[in-house]
Amino acid sequence: MAKLERVDKILANMGYGSRSEVKKLIKYGRVNVNGSCVKDASRKVSPDDSEITVDGGERLKFEKYVYLMLNKPKGYISATHDARKRTVAELIPEAYRHYDPFPVGRLDIDTEGLILLTNDGELCHCLLSPRKHVEKRYAATLDKSVDERVIKAFRDGVLIDGGYVCKSAGLKIIKSAQVERTELEGVKVEVAITEGKYHQIKRMFAAFGINVLQLKRIEIAGLKLDSELKPGKVRELMPHEIKLLMSQISQVR
Repeated sequence: MAKLERVDKILANMGYGSRSEVKKLIKYGRVNVNGSCVKDASRKVSPDDSEITVDGGERLKFEKYVYLMLNKPKGYISATHDARKRTVAELIPEAYRHYDPFPVGRLDIDTEGLILLTNDGELCHCLLSPRKHVEKRYAATLDKSVDERVIKAFRDGVLIDGGYVCKSAGLKIIKSAQVERTELEGVKVEVAITEGKYHQIKRMFAAFGINVLQLKRIEIAGLKLDSELKPGKVRELMPHEIKLLMSQISQVR
């Protein structure tokens, strides 16, 4: 049986205003359900099966969840509210804010790249659960070279400060250090981890005396950061991207 929702709640969730503003729309006869005018804001209907229109416009398509990709710039924290620092929620376009999307996991304030924003709690839980072993991939720039010893240590599990042994991680060299005009360009690597301890990647490299100069998340559960998405910009996930996430999660349940 289809789940029933109040008409005013459905319209509010779709961005037609606050609950009080939506009630005025209904009161003045501007909302129709299945061709009939509705003046009772508490009336319950099926958002999926009912034809709901406002001011005689096109049938509303009810979307319970929203899935957004953000290319996080430096200087923002992965939170919805903070009294002192800028949050990723401030970058969400107004058109999506009525969904109350939240970041899935976190990136440090000076880390860039892919953040998923959604109001789908089940998906968020699956992506973050340590038992699911969901892979996250990062591009990093280092101040020193890495060798097979470091690569093997990442694969076996690095012992970081505090005595914690990290789970097996992948480390791949993308570009070795080059010296041009006496300036070090830096070592480009990719790191794949399945957990997310505080400053984990930086602490893993620090165990070998290596500093991370730049860090950017480029992939989560097979979903890659859109190369055309500029820092600070947000877009909806495309249907095939949502399907990819769901398929990745179902494989590790």
